Amino acid sequence: MRNTPIDSSVVEAKIKESDLASLDNASIREIVKLVNQIERETGEKYVRMEMGVPGLPSPLIGIEAEKAALDDGVTSIYPNIEGLHQLKEETSRFIKLFLDVDVHPKGCIPTVGSLMGGMASFLVVNRNDRTKEGTLFIDPGFPVQKQQIKVLGQDYMSFDVYNYRGEKLRAKLESYLQTGKVSSILYSNPNNPSWMCFTDDELKIIGELATKYDATVIEDLAYFGMDFRKQYGRPGQPPYQPTVAKHCDNYILLISSSKAFSYAGQRVGMLVISDHLYNRRYPDLRRYYTSDLFGHAIVFGALYALSAGVTHTAQYGLHAMLKAINNGEYNYIEDVKEYGERARMMKQMFIVNGFNIVYDTDIDKPIADGFYFTISFPGMSSGELLENLLYYGISAITLNITGSDRTEGLRACVSQIPRTVLPVLSERLQRFYEDFK
Repeated sequence: MRNTPIDSSVVEAKIKESDLASLDNASIREIVKLVNQIERETGEKYVRMEMGVPGLPSPLIGIEAEKAALDDGVTSIYPNIEGLHQLKEETSRFIKLFLDVDVHPKGCIPTVGSLMGGMASFLVVNRNDRTKEGTLFIDPGFPVQKQQIKVLGQDYMSFDVYNYRGEKLRAKLESYLQTGKVSSILYSNPNNPSWMCFTDDELKIIGELATKYDATVIEDLAYFGMDFRKQYGRPGQPPYQPTVAKHCDNYILLISSSKAFSYAGQRVGMLVISDHLYNRRYPDLRRYYTSDLFGHAIVFGALYALSAGVTHTAQYGLHAMLKAINNGEYNYIEDVKEYGERARMMKQMFIVNGFNIVYDTDIDKPIADGFYFTISFPGMSSGELLENLLYYGISAITLNITGSDRTEGLRACVSQIPRTVLPVLSERLQRFYEDFK
């Protein structure tokens, strides 16, 4: 039996019982389940880096607004499928103040988390032209979005963007769009899992090519403003977070409250549709929906079928937070900067113990410190590294499931690692290095 921080016989047994053919392609939730079982059996706590769960308390502004809404009796009333009027207004204002982009409130629609916003987008965008087939993912990316595409029976293409940054992005992107089969282009910015951040020049390339080939861009802003190298937290003042919305007319923005506002448990986000796209007509949409108007198909077709609205109280909570942010009364960036500090400290612990940062540069600059970073260890594949780390009480996910070309790497999330746990991480990494160096 191996002498490791976690009982090796239990780890080995639970891996076998999991019925996973390989850890290389295990999903986030499969790793969560596996580690939960090991923790229960051994009584030992893991340093858990596999899931992007916010590690900060929710703002009291949102909580108090939800309590007030409950007291007002909103639970007995179905929420309007288009969303609370005041939330739509405040979201439109937020987009203007923090992206410097004008979007009409009617195109700002609450969803049950931004994942549902993505699902609704796929249901409509990828059905608006019968000659096209699906989504082009600019990877690495969030694995569940590809799972959504598969569940819908749609097709997708993807490529790892790391070696195609800057002007090199143009030719690579166009090579896919030239097929004439791409309905939508999706990426996250900042990027999950690498934390790369697209520049305005790169977003201009994406916008120009999307216009040329009539593809809709779905910009996932789950980590809105969380490139801590820039000061993005001041309403109505530059710098503004770069966005493709500056460079094309057909775009959808996915705004999440989970990470930026630490509001994950309420499952509320915003689907923001450009005015041009909202009012655009696609005759092929009538194959599935009662109207060929894009905005109508999203709201009364896709979203109605998915959830028929978003929980009333969650909408009141998000409205209160956005209003406070827009008024300059609450600077959410100051709260979430803690993630950047944790990443900086954790990266150094991995590096001094023989690990490498996989995605280590952002074109010509060091990668930012944020919610995620990526690691590898010499001589190990991603599945081997993940399995070995499990014996040392450390969990993560492989980059294989993110669309990455880097099959030696893991994604590490910092959110569930408070500073009090960092000494435990350091000790376990030292033991790992001593055993494998």
